[in-house]
Amino acid sequence: MIEMAAAIRPEHPVEPIPGLGALSDAFQSLGSRDEVARFLRDLCTLQELEALSHRWQTVLLLEQGVPYVEIAQRVPTSTATVTRVAQWLRHGTGGYKLALDRAERRNSE
Repeated sequence: MIEMAAAIRPEHPVEPIPGLGALSDAFQSLGSRDEVARFLRDLCTLQELEALSHRWQTVLLLEQGVPYVEIAQRVPTSTATVTRVAQWLRHGTGGYKLALDRAERRNSE
């Protein structure tokens, strides 16, 4: 896993956000999909969860090469959000790509 993390070179470092490290630690401590879902539900409002889910769905569709307008209709979200997610996918800190690679690897096992 260290090799993969080293292979993803973030173009932008993660900004120092107070409490982000502790929140990241909380996610890392969870051991199953159900635990993460329960933590997210307690942490976020339904609207926040929907927004996060839409962004991840957008990433998955972008990776499949689906056109932006079609993504906006299917998710549903705005084309501005699709464009923003695409920018972070291409030029972000590498988090989306890392999660995509790990999800793909897990699905192929």
